Amino acid sequence: EARRQRRLLLGGVCVALLLDNMLYMVIVPIIPDYIAAMRGGTAGPSAPAGGNGSGGGNRSLLTARYPPASGSNEDVQIGVLFASKAMLQLLVNPLSGTLIDRVGYELPLLAGLGVLFLSTTTFAFAENYATLFAARSLQGLGSAFADTAGIALIADRYAEEPARSRALGTALACISFGSLAAPPFGGVLYEFAGKRVPFLVLACVCLLDGLLLLVLAPPGGTGARANMPVGTPIHRLMIDPYIAVVAGALATCNIPLAFLEPTIANWMKDSMGASEWEVGLTWLPAFFPHVLGVYVTVQLAAAYPHLQWFYGALGMAIIGASSCLVPACRNFGQVIIPLCGICFGIALVDTALLPTLAFLVDVRHVSVYGSVYAIADISYCVAYALGPIVAGQIVHTMGFAQLNLGMGLANVLYAPVLLFLKNVCQMKPSHSERNILLEEGPKGLYDTIKMEERKG
Repeated sequence: EARRQRRLLLGGVCVALLLDNMLYMVIVPIIPDYIAAMRGGTAGPSAPAGGNGSGGGNRSLLTARYPPASGSNEDVQIGVLFASKAMLQLLVNPLSGTLIDRVGYELPLLAGLGVLFLSTTTFAFAENYATLFAARSLQGLGSAFADTAGIALIADRYAEEPARSRALGTALACISFGSLAAPPFGGVLYEFAGKRVPFLVLACVCLLDGLLLLVLAPPGGTGARANMPVGTPIHRLMIDPYIAVVAGALATCNIPLAFLEPTIANWMKDSMGASEWEVGLTWLPAFFPHVLGVYVTVQLAAAYPHLQWFYGALGMAIIGASSCLVPACRNFGQVIIPLCGICFGIALVDTALLPTLAFLVDVRHVSVYGSVYAIADISYCVAYALGPIVAGQIVHTMGFAQLNLGMGLANVLYAPVLLFLKNVCQMKPSHSERNILLEEGPKGLYDTIKMEERKG
């Protein structure tokens, strides 16, 4: 029964992560036309008619039109709108990590889902730019709690390897699927059902998932949190050299994805005359190598756990080489290959290093995971906050090829830094409450509850 409940809880958390990333990317094909319709103008061959029009004509269903480097006011507004979620999430994460360590994982996760529900419904009924900006910022606030608490809850419930790597790998696959499937999902529903329908569908799923998690993990349901030790402060974790190396790798490996998303659509149109459907489907095939990368890393980690650092370094080398190949592509079929390589490499890095963060906390600090996964979330947000605003300007001033070469070089140069993690698997626990508990037996209410949970 305990194992079944744990699997159901993993499923609920994965759905929450899937929803957050779908909401993050579902607006890609919608917002440009949406903003143009608010102003009474047009975007592309046809714009949606009225506040709840479904549009029509020849407008692309799947166009991933981030702002080009033209400097127009509308492009700036779209860029700021896309970046606002990651910016607010970046600011809130240090606070959310500390709060999660103090009150537990369940309550922040449910609160984050509640904020995501509010954000999604606000998107559905927004009628002006200010409301859209508020909805996007609300999503960043909800993500800072839901994403961090969800990943930390998985790390806490799956305390032993290789189960922890498998569970975190499943979560990463859901994140990838949400990000890559959302633009086609949003574009098709926006075209045939209206602008509100994609958001209302996501809001309903969010509400159902929140109710499921409320049943599976009610806040304070186990009684363990009241006597749980205080987690290591986030500022102390940030200055841990091992955690800093992992955080740097997570940020560096996601820069190519974050910077290509806003720029590759216009480059494909200019350099190879790509059609709208080709632009819209550019990233969708990359989902499959991402899932393959997760599976391969989980299997390798189970067989050779002492080589986690090597899987991460290999992933960064693959990302670097793939980034450098993107500007050399001359048609849609060619460009798919390096993009698949980038997503495969990101899967290797994330799947290898996210469990490493939990292990570092176990052996070097206190086994409470809110703050350490807030640091991981900060690493992601650094890349995605800069992407929609900075990438276009870099392409405008230096060129698309130089952008990719710079990102590829950064990943190749950072890969050897992961050698610093080579001996992490040989570390012995210091004052980790989990290992003290296992070695010395229960000494209080919290210890007794945790021992009973582990026996179950």
